[in-house]
Amino acid sequence: MIVKSMKRSLIIFLFLPLVLTAQNKYGIKAMRYAEYLATLKTSPEKELVDLEKFIPGIVLDIRYATTNNFTKERIYNLAKAYTRRPVAEALKRAQAAFAKQGLAVKIYDAYRPYAATVKFYELYHDTTYVASPYRGSRHNRGCALDMTIIVLKTGKELKMPTEFDSFQKEAWPSTPIKDPEASKNRALIIQVMEQNGFKVNVSEWWHFDFVGWQKYEVMDINFEELKSGG
Repeated sequence: MIVKSMKRSLIIFLFLPLVLTAQNKYGIKAMRYAEYLATLKTSPEKELVDLEKFIPGIVLDIRYATTNNFTKERIYNLAKAYTRRPVAEALKRAQAAFAKQGLAVKIYDAYRPYAATVKFYELYHDTTYVASPYRGSRHNRGCALDMTIIVLKTGKELKMPTEFDSFQKEAWPSTPIKDPEASKNRALIIQVMEQNGFKVNVSEWWHFDFVGWQKYEVMDINFEELKSGG
C-alpha cells in the first residue's frame, strides 16, 4: 500500500506542472503548436494560411513587427500575416472586389499570438481598444484582420477618419465624419468587407472579424513556428 501511495504521489507530482500550465492567470488555455497540428488532421479548414502567399497583390505593413504601434515596442520578430483558411478565402474575394475599383488590401495585423494580447492588455487596460485576456482576441483565433485599402497603381493609402491604432472616438465606425473623402472611404471598406463575410469592429474602422469566428480556438503559436513548420 505504501508503494502504491508513493506511486500515486509521484504521478500527481509529475502531472502538477501540466495542470498549472494548462491555463494562465486569466483562465485561458491557449492552443500551442503541437495541439494545432493535431487539430488539422480532423479539421483541415483550421489551417493558418500565409496571406502573402495566398492572395496575389496583397500588401503587408505589419505594425507590431516594428515600433510604429501604440506600444512603441517591437512585438513580433517576423512581419507575417496568417489567418484560418476560410478567412483567407473570404479576404481573397474581398481583394478581388477592391481590385475592380483599382484598389487593394493592406494588412496591419492578422493572426496574433495570445501572448501579445496579454501584453497589450497589461500595457493598456481599456478593453474598448484592446482585447480582454480573459476571453482572448478574435485575432488569437486567426479570425480577425486589421487593414486598410490602397490605390493599386501608387500604393497610396486611401484617406480614413484616423490612423491605425487610434484610441479615439473618431475611430469608431458609427462616429459621424465631416470629411467627405474619409467618410466615403470608410463606407467603402466596410461595405466590401461585410459583403464578403466580415463584420467591422464597433470601435475600430480598420478591424474586421470573420463571421463564424466562434468555431475557432484561441492560439499562442509564434510566427517562427508557423514559418518553419515547427
